[in-house]
Amino acid sequence: MMLLPLILLTVHLSSAYAVEVIKNRGSLHVVNKKLAPDGFLRDTVAAGSNPLSANTPGPIIRGNKGDHFSINVIDELADSTMSRDTSIHWHGLLQHGTNWADGPSGVNQCPIVPGHSFSYNFQVSDQAGTFWWHSHFRTQYCDGLRGPLIVYDPHDPHAHLYDVDNENTVITLADWFHISTKVLSTIPGAPLSNSTLINGAGRYPGGPNVPLSVVNVEHGKRYRMRLISMSCDSNFLFSIDGHDMTIIEADGVSTKPVTVNSLRIFAAQRYSFVLNANQAIGNYRIRAQPPAATSLSLGFDGEINSAILRYKGAPKKEPTTNPASNMVLLNDAQLAPLENPGAPGKPFPGGADMVLNLTLGFRADANGVAFLMNGTQFVPPNVPVLLQILSGAQKAQDLLPAGSVYGLPLNKTIEINLFGNGTPGGPHPFHLHGVGFSIVMSSFFALLNFLFSEQHAFDVVKSFDMSQPNYVNPVRRDVTPVNGTEITTIRFDTNNPGPWFLHCHIDFHLDLGLAVVLAEDIPDVKSVNPVPQEWSKLCPIFDAQNPDQQ
Repeated sequence: MMLLPLILLTVHLSSAYAVEVIKNRGSLHVVNKKLAPDGFLRDTVAAGSNPLSANTPGPIIRGNKGDHFSINVIDELADSTMSRDTSIHWHGLLQHGTNWADGPSGVNQCPIVPGHSFSYNFQVSDQAGTFWWHSHFRTQYCDGLRGPLIVYDPHDPHAHLYDVDNENTVITLADWFHISTKVLSTIPGAPLSNSTLINGAGRYPGGPNVPLSVVNVEHGKRYRMRLISMSCDSNFLFSIDGHDMTIIEADGVSTKPVTVNSLRIFAAQRYSFVLNANQAIGNYRIRAQPPAATSLSLGFDGEINSAILRYKGAPKKEPTTNPASNMVLLNDAQLAPLENPGAPGKPFPGGADMVLNLTLGFRADANGVAFLMNGTQFVPPNVPVLLQILSGAQKAQDLLPAGSVYGLPLNKTIEINLFGNGTPGGPHPFHLHGVGFSIVMSSFFALLNFLFSEQHAFDVVKSFDMSQPNYVNPVRRDVTPVNGTEITTIRFDTNNPGPWFLHCHIDFHLDLGLAVVLAEDIPDVKSVNPVPQEWSKLCPIFDAQNPDQQ
């Protein structure tokens, strides 16, 4: 009988390294599966194109700019110790005209229940870059339901900088817990991860020496590495021994190249960087160090928080390399959009059509722990915000949850000031769904390019660690941290009708209420976002469940 756990362990360790790819059309089977990505066997929520291939992370979903995506999500979950309902968010995609496919349960849909499926259909008209998909139901993605989503640009303006860009150059980072998040939520205090997974594999302090993930390169070639943080909480200090990284993309937006040898990446952020394989043939350590405040896995003894960069022709052994003695750390203020830089609105604080001030907060009392936005905890409503609008609600104050929905007018520049307010657990990486920005046109051809494109992401005119705002060429992305007592300011234009989630991407904080809904152009939501019949059936099916299953 003692051999059975060992056999299971061996099977599921080896399965962690297969790269499964779905090319913009296919199925995701969401199942419970015992996996041991760091050598500790536990129940997980995994996904694959079939139940046998299900893993964490799940398949790479890939397509090209302009493609239509059709992904049928099939809920086959049966483990009552974890959440059994599910929904999937396609992180970073605009979803113009398909607000119903954005994924957050309670905002854009009712969850998919076990034994049922839902097909997400959406167009990626004018976006390209590094994205990801993950559960947007409670803290489910922390139990494994997440994977990369890559949209390639056949006319990538950075194509001359690299030779290789494929599924083998995707690098995912994740914090991993040995206890299911449903159980973790009952334990007082902030959860601490047990290990860091790089491409689905890692080690924990005192654990077995399981095989580490290997990123293979060939001497003399240049690689576009796509780095994705699928973290639930931890940020990571990322580097590759002996190699520089030339950043060319942040959160799906091409940037002017900046060369560094280390970067800090927060939950849900992504970067593309060019790695020149110009060092001596050998093995080099890939490092992803989480902070002590969020993880029990600290340092690199025993090769924890590590993976391997292996040159073709190098022996198959673990690296003995050291990190750079002179750290050149990326600062977001160094990054500028490659095309059409400049924040919308006028170049001074408050120089927008509408200014929204949001203050983070925290409460711990006899009623439990809660995170707050402007004094209100976000509690997902029983009727999704989108369904409320489709049913006739025309004012933000009429939408539930009360105090958590803010109405935004169409075709206006919005400035949001996020006040950190000393809220514990930071930095808090804030993500806004479905946003766009405006451009000051410098030519007729630029105007044509804009009119026939769907713009995406917000401009970070002031990050928490900047003393002065930047309106000329601020970084443009969809996740930015809020921290301490400082102010983070973002700007975007309202050109995408629908209710869109703005939330902390530390999933435990979101689950405790650190979120609001921005309801954009409420009067036009119904005409712009016609819902399929299949979507309309989600809520009746969900409501018909036994309350114990919900």
